[in-house]
Amino acid sequence: MEKLNEKKGNGVALLPFLIFVFVYLISGIILQIQGVEMAFYQFPAPVAAIIGIIFSFILTKGSLDEKFDIFIKGCGDDNIIIMCIIYLLAGAFSAVSSAMGGVDSAVNLGLTLIPAKYITVGIFVISAFISVSTGTSVGTVVALGPIAVQLVEKGGLNLPLVLGALVGGSMFGDNLSIISDTTIAATRTQGVSMKDKFRANLGFALPAALVTAILLLIFGKPVNIPEAQEYTFNIIKILPYIFVLVASIAGMNVFVVLTGGVIISGAIGLGYGDFKVLQFVQEIYSGFTGMFDIFLLSLLTGGLANMVSSGGGLDWLLYKINKKIKGRKSAELGISALVSLTDMATANNTVSIIINGQIAKEISTEHNIDPRKTASLLDTFSCIIQGIIPYGAQLLIAGSFTSGLVSPVQLVPYIWYCFVLAIFAIISILTPFGNGYLRRNS
Repeated sequence: MEKLNEKKGNGVALLPFLIFVFVYLISGIILQIQGVEMAFYQFPAPVAAIIGIIFSFILTKGSLDEKFDIFIKGCGDDNIIIMCIIYLLAGAFSAVSSAMGGVDSAVNLGLTLIPAKYITVGIFVISAFISVSTGTSVGTVVALGPIAVQLVEKGGLNLPLVLGALVGGSMFGDNLSIISDTTIAATRTQGVSMKDKFRANLGFALPAALVTAILLLIFGKPVNIPEAQEYTFNIIKILPYIFVLVASIAGMNVFVVLTGGVIISGAIGLGYGDFKVLQFVQEIYSGFTGMFDIFLLSLLTGGLANMVSSGGGLDWLLYKINKKIKGRKSAELGISALVSLTDMATANNTVSIIINGQIAKEISTEHNIDPRKTASLLDTFSCIIQGIIPYGAQLLIAGSFTSGLVSPVQLVPYIWYCFVLAIFAIISILTPFGNGYLRRNS
């Protein structure tokens, strides 16, 4: 039987994937040059995927019916379908929880509990909690950004540092939240549970967060202590987030967790009169439609990946990569580099994980890497790069709150958490540090 690293494959079959990424990248660069706002998010990724699929149909051998069979089998892969259903439920939970005031209550609770003199590290902690709870770094930046800027003005704080703390905290949650697109994509492509991925990931993400918090405590002290303000919150409205987090870590089935979260959020919203039954149903559907882009992209890239794989494209790529890999550590570094480069090209951490998921799984199998570690690395490094590229949504939105005072490029050096996380993640590859959960549960 031919070993994985002996299959030379066919490099030409990989072209459709490269075309997909190239179209996505070039369109973003052109629109950026033209001064279009959020340039890298204007050309829909599913359309770029369709262009790649068309080229794949042209290059793949066989009849048109045979090509369609290959494409549809990829779209209908079990992991792809499960991933898409989870996206829908995660979207519904996020929409309903937000509509009943859960995000506002969580933010205000954090601002109430954290003393004004610790506001910089407080922004980091609050954004981390919000993003873990809601699964969205962009939503967290949008929710907290105006508050952060206001506190900067009152406290004489370093504006780039505070916004850097905000983005860093939001990326902490994006990386770890069980309802984050990135977590869903990473766990489903590697065939691991969210609970296991969370615990494996926490081994190096938590130390990175603690180091960042210490640095922010030292260097983020306000010149003037902002006057204490009253923030209204309702602890009941935070319960759905706590339920989802605790149930997920406990290992409860993800479909049960998210459905339960939607029901609890809906019951609270109905009980407090935040919406009526019809509005509740509409919020659920709004959450579904909010996930349409990533849902469609997952289906299309699943089909595209299967066509590329059947044509020998992935075998060719793996053959080339494996020639450079000397062992498990270099394989883990290779996976991390692949997803990082893809995120630089696409400015979308979820897309970069979906693109590299199958390749990473093959490399992991060949070099005996724990799939839980692979899922953690895919998620971690995609979030690291997403948090520091100045054309990513997170920095673009954060910069927009400053009325032109601070550009996204100027924010990059202040995203301390992402840089510290990169260091700890690399250490976890090269040493036993951060891998305690994997060793105990191997």
